[in-house]
Amino acid sequence: MSVACGMECVVMFGCMRWVWRRCTYIGADDSATWTSATPVEFDPVPRISRLILAVYEPDLHHPNFIPTVGFRPNPDWVVKRVTYEQTLGHSPPYLIYVDHDHKELVLSIRGLNLVKESDYKLLLDNKLGMQMFDGGYVHHGLLKSAIWLLNEEGETLKRLWLENGSNYDMVFAGHSLGSGVAALLTVIVVNHRNRLGGIPRSKVRCYALAPARCMSLNLAVKYADVIYSVVLQDDFLPRTATPLGGYFQVNFLLALLVIFERKFCRCGRYPPEVRTAIPVEGRFEHIVLSCNATSDHGIIWIEREADKALQRMKESSSDTITTAPKVQKLERLQTIEKEHKDALERAVSLNIPHAVTSNEEAAEDQEPEGPKSETQSKDPLDTKSKSTGGRAKWDDVVEKLFKKKESGDVLLNRDSIAPE
Repeated sequence: MSVACGMECVVMFGCMRWVWRRCTYIGADDSATWTSATPVEFDPVPRISRLILAVYEPDLHHPNFIPTVGFRPNPDWVVKRVTYEQTLGHSPPYLIYVDHDHKELVLSIRGLNLVKESDYKLLLDNKLGMQMFDGGYVHHGLLKSAIWLLNEEGETLKRLWLENGSNYDMVFAGHSLGSGVAALLTVIVVNHRNRLGGIPRSKVRCYALAPARCMSLNLAVKYADVIYSVVLQDDFLPRTATPLGGYFQVNFLLALLVIFERKFCRCGRYPPEVRTAIPVEGRFEHIVLSCNATSDHGIIWIEREADKALQRMKESSSDTITTAPKVQKLERLQTIEKEHKDALERAVSLNIPHAVTSNEEAAEDQEPEGPKSETQSKDPLDTKSKSTGGRAKWDDVVEKLFKKKESGDVLLNRDSIAPE
């Protein structure tokens, strides 16, 4: 009897401890050991947030969501606006914008629309852990959307980049569902830079706000130097597999910047702080039990808190800065490069499938384009041949993923799915 009572007490204590830890867990715990971000690396986030908000605006001359102070998109610099009626369900609505002030070409994609069936079809079009691309696993529906988007707008982006002296940065940005499309579009562009006029990797960047999990960890680490994920404290989506359930460790988008402005057992919001890292372990694997889990996902709240955080960072740095801004920017870029290299090495040491070292990644980027040999990788969508090192042609990638009916409609090629 005493043994049974003892066991019951142990189980009850264990359950109470688990409940306490889950109820007291907050979003800031994910980044508790990360370093503080600098104004230089966080400066584009509020601006990019407003360009994503511009996709939601029916009239940029009289915006409903974009604040009247600070950065405001110039309606005359909007090259193209695409609605649901024009995408035909292949992609969420998006906007192409040429920012001459900051020398950026921006393609911004809106998030999930709760009343649009096409968005749900896109999100749920996935066979978890089965779609391979570039030596890793990706979300199948989001990959199809990214390929469609590049086929649709590739020539426009290429023309704009060349017309502006091949000197502008190419920025892909998205919120929620759109963040997954933007992230995979960035991965494709980095592997097929000739599609955009041979743009160098250093000029390609992605800002994924409230990101959806869309790629395996080895890909997330590999492209952490070009994909910046932004998470507002308790946001539920970065901590949720896409679609719900299944392999949490498979579909994952790395978080590089985290905004937090609430503390445990404190009321109200505090001045927001931003931390940054390239995490390999402890990767947002716990959903936060918080009444703010859904509100922190909203693009409007992300824009507001990002703007407050940037202003606070600028005020703090102006009081303590001892070096010229250019020197600070150079030092931070060197730090990010070292963090990226360390993250790649750590991923290899943890035996993460398909993870590569920084030297192997550099060798892949320097390899010339060429046809695949007969002894190519088993990955039917792998953009690089493991035997020859050559990159697959873009038409070959599309052909392996899709097939055309006699009517001209494009359908998924089921042979492109990795075997079980």
